[in-house]
Amino acid sequence: MSGNVQLLNDTLAATRSEGRAALIAYLPAGFPTVDGGIEAIKAALDGGADVVEVGLPHSDPVLDGPVIQTADDIALRGGVRIADVMRTVREAHEATGKPILVMTYWNPIDRYGVERFTAELAEAGGAGCILPDLPVQESALWREHADKHGLATVFVVAPSSKDARLAEITAAGSGFVYAASLMGVTGTRESVGAQAEDLVRRTRATTDTPVCVGLGVSNAAQAAEVARFADGVIVGSAFVKRMLDAPDDAAGLEGVRALAADLAKGVRGQA
Repeated sequence: MSGNVQLLNDTLAATRSEGRAALIAYLPAGFPTVDGGIEAIKAALDGGADVVEVGLPHSDPVLDGPVIQTADDIALRGGVRIADVMRTVREAHEATGKPILVMTYWNPIDRYGVERFTAELAEAGGAGCILPDLPVQESALWREHADKHGLATVFVVAPSSKDARLAEITAAGSGFVYAASLMGVTGTRESVGAQAEDLVRRTRATTDTPVCVGLGVSNAAQAAEVARFADGVIVGSAFVKRMLDAPDDAAGLEGVRALAADLAKGVRGQA
């Protein structure tokens, strides 16, 4: 069974041909429950997201701020397992036909087994993985199995990355490059800043792979700002916050759908 890296590539090529950035939403599996998390992801896609990253909840996330940490804690306390993550990917993809990736730290994959993880993700219809803490120089085993199963390998670059390091990272990755807009953890911010634009410019000098920006985007105006210079706009904490702040699950789903619609206008320059 081959994964959906080609669907991801085609989706990003299509948004580029439309003269706009892709909207990439992030939501953790198992939050607020496994079923509820699947519905939240479908709501984000129904609202206008082009791609979804499904977070694999982790007890010690190095990139995630307090909002996503809270959601991860709820999911972990609820007993979420990797099998639930795979089910989330499968049902979200089957319901929408859109590319679904998993964002995960390396330790859970290492413990689960690289071959087993990649085979199951491909079988579930996944498009690939975002691996924020896997060093490129230690990624050969992962990339071998990801390539075999038709999965993208998305690495993260940061404003601190030197040009030579950017070239090394982009040469090894596929699907898209995740450009962290600033030094720090995920969360909503007042502005995304000039660092992100400079990082995209430097990253693009090393690759033709799409460059998508995450960390800090929470509203249509910020999405429009990032969409001017990036191939994709990644939004996570703002979606999770809509769920956390909602009085009930139905309101949370409506909040996610509404935010996706608002952000979709932003990436299309309609905000």
